[in-house]
Amino acid sequence: MPEQTQTAPFIDGLYGKLVEGGIGYFFPSAKFELLELEPGPGEHRITRTSVGTSLILNWLGSRYSLTRDEPFSEAELKLLTSIGAVLDSRYRMIVDAIRVEQRFELFRGLPEDRYVSAYIDGAPYAQKVWKGPDRVEDAIEVLRTSSLSTYENRRISTGVLLFGKDPDPCHELPVTPSGALYYSPALNSIRSFYRLCDGLQTLALVDQNGFLVEIVDVEQWAQPFSDTKLPVPTPARYQTHSRATLCGGHVCMILTPNGEMKIFANGVQVFRFWDGRWRLTDAERKYTLWTEAVGNVELAERLFGAALNLAEDRRGGLLVVLDDPNSARKVVSRTDLLSPLPDRGEHPVAGTKDQLHYLLHQKRVLDVPSAVLETVARIDGGIVLDRASNLLAFGAILRHPDLADLHPENIEGGRTTAAISASRFGSVLKISEDGMISFFQNGKCIWDI
Repeated sequence: MPEQTQTAPFIDGLYGKLVEGGIGYFFPSAKFELLELEPGPGEHRITRTSVGTSLILNWLGSRYSLTRDEPFSEAELKLLTSIGAVLDSRYRMIVDAIRVEQRFELFRGLPEDRYVSAYIDGAPYAQKVWKGPDRVEDAIEVLRTSSLSTYENRRISTGVLLFGKDPDPCHELPVTPSGALYYSPALNSIRSFYRLCDGLQTLALVDQNGFLVEIVDVEQWAQPFSDTKLPVPTPARYQTHSRATLCGGHVCMILTPNGEMKIFANGVQVFRFWDGRWRLTDAERKYTLWTEAVGNVELAERLFGAALNLAEDRRGGLLVVLDDPNSARKVVSRTDLLSPLPDRGEHPVAGTKDQLHYLLHQKRVLDVPSAVLETVARIDGGIVLDRASNLLAFGAILRHPDLADLHPENIEGGRTTAAISASRFGSVLKISEDGMISFFQNGKCIWDI
């Protein structure tokens, strides 16, 4: 038909922009280029170069390149595949008049929500005929709408547990009650819905068909896995949420009191909606990089967990692990070090922190309770220690000479400046009061989470 010939270039151009927009949303630092334009569905595949820092994307008949300085992780490749699956499904549907009516549900909601949904559960986007609902996307919309609402002048926190499709010997397949409602945005119109579950202790249980079937206690649900070690440390507040997803393919999604959305799957937080955008946490890869840098698995785990708890409480901090403890005086002043004590002829100035040094003198971080470590980390300044977990300084103002050569671009904030400077001598975790954690090494930011 003539109309199809006229609209095809528009559709191809539109989807080219959607590809670029989806890539730019999740990979803003990567360079994205169109290599060859061949409009049409085509074959959908991703090819990685030998060094892993460059990808060739064959999407919708066109070829694109995606390049950045560091290699792409397996989780990032899965996200790219999910973006391609959503766009491919939409493209094939919109050029097929029969499918438009069958699968128009695909065009509801924000594109980035669909990409996240396809990452968590790609089944709906692999179907030729829409069998819906897309439980993950529906849950995202419920949480997103809830985040814009209040109940009795208080911000809403809530959550949902999507019953998985894998075998689970610990939980029986839920029975759908008579009159059960879909877990969809329509629930937000029921004001008392917000009182049913708080997302912290209780969750809405949604069955495999998308129906709200029960309210569960998340700690009780995760009880069979209470002694199971998590793949990656998780904030203490959400350890049971991670454990609730260790078996059965269950997915936990919550809206926190901070207004942040979190998604847990396979015992790990995989996404967070923070500062107005979705972010792939890629926690397993980032935790591995941090552990390898510290060289002490137990210490790396303790510090990583403390950083997560501080970030969740929106408390800032700096955790510095020196490669060589002898470089401590290059990082902090002599008066900030814990080694000098009054009985050794060193007299602290009255009213200063130095008078409290004896409390942590010759302490190892691994011998200090986590609660004490996190409390000390909240003191203005940084915690400095060596790889053997010996505490060298706390509440220390870190030295930072001119960083113009090391870091020529603008540096935002004194904590970032201190982190960059200290990272020349070891590995640094910087915790921002807005909830971001950054890992610095050799004067560079290795990752954010």
